[in-house]
Amino acid sequence: MIEYIKGELTELTPALATIEAGGIGYGLNISLNTFSAIQGKKEVKLYVYEAIREDAHLLYGFLNKKEREMFLLLITVSGVGANTARMMLSGMSVAELCNAISTGNAKMIQSIKGIGKMTAQRIIVDLSDKIVALGITEEIPVGGTVAAPVNNEVKDEAVSALTMLGFAPAPSQKVVVQILQEQPDAPVETVVKLALKQIK
Repeated sequence: MIEYIKGELTELTPALATIEAGGIGYGLNISLNTFSAIQGKKEVKLYVYEAIREDAHLLYGFLNKKEREMFLLLITVSGVGANTARMMLSGMSVAELCNAISTGNAKMIQSIKGIGKMTAQRIIVDLSDKIVALGITEEIPVGGTVAAPVNNEVKDEAVSALTMLGFAPAPSQKVVVQILQEQPDAPVETVVKLALKQIK
């Protein structure tokens, strides 16, 4: 399995990056977000997903692990293939996609070409808990700005406690992060008590 490829960026189009490493040129399918980030660079490092089929051996390249994790989650959803997942990551950033999934914003997901109402709803249902489990939701901007860092240890313990109490992980995480942004030094018990009052 190829984890990542690091080398000289020899060719670049909005859909494909060619990286030369060890005398071999690797063609990697990329999203528009990755394209924008590596444009103009000579040396790049892209994380890789290999799609091996009977008729093709394709490589997909990602700027970071979070983008790859999001891609891998998307392709687990029925009706979402690798090209559709790449299209989604081209139309929205990982943070925007997480935000749309965690808030159940099907219309925002449907705004991406090729995504219908049923697929958008399936993505929300299938992935809302999974993005929390992977910690991808930490990228979600609050009010359009990148959220201040929170105490991850307290956050994880509080979300875990709320999940054990029967609350869904996605809304629990959202409320816990908001509380910790307002009260960064709050202990786990306080965060859980406050969250219990706020979770709907």
